Amino acid sequence: MYSEQAPRVPAQRAVEVHQPTPLPPTVAVPAPIVPTQPGTVPTVASIVLPDGRIVTGYAISPMQPDPVTAKPAVSRAAVNVALGGVGFLAVCGGLLMLSAFITALTALVTQLVILAAVIFGGWIAVQVFSASGHRGGTTVHIRKATFKRNHFHG
Repeated sequence: MYSEQAPRVPAQRAVEVHQPTPLPPTVAVPAPIVPTQPGTVPTVASIVLPDGRIVTGYAISPMQPDPVTAKPAVSRAAVNVALGGVGFLAVCGGLLMLSAFITALTALVTQLVILAAVIFGGWIAVQVFSASGHRGGTTVHIRKATFKRNHFHG
């Protein structure tokens, strides 16, 4: 049943182990802070508040905004073309959304009609196949009915 041979041992491969090389830690050296003296000594201003307190400090001149560079003139034709392109894209997007809305509305109405048909059909089936002994409705005896001037009188 079993062979007398020794079991096979798969050949072993040489395993190579890679050790990570540590990096020397970097020391963040902050930039030296060099104090600078202002070009002129600012004047000290004191203000008396309405409640009697005195606030003393340096007057700071407001920052002046950068001068505005003159913008190049844009031709009216370029503006009209750009606005026309934006308007055209808006109309195309609106028509795409409108068609998607109409498609969704059509699917909704179709599903509602099918649902109503299933519910009404189920109600009819229950009425027809109900197992109650008394059937509601009107029984008409055709032999006793009379026809007068194309009108049925029961």
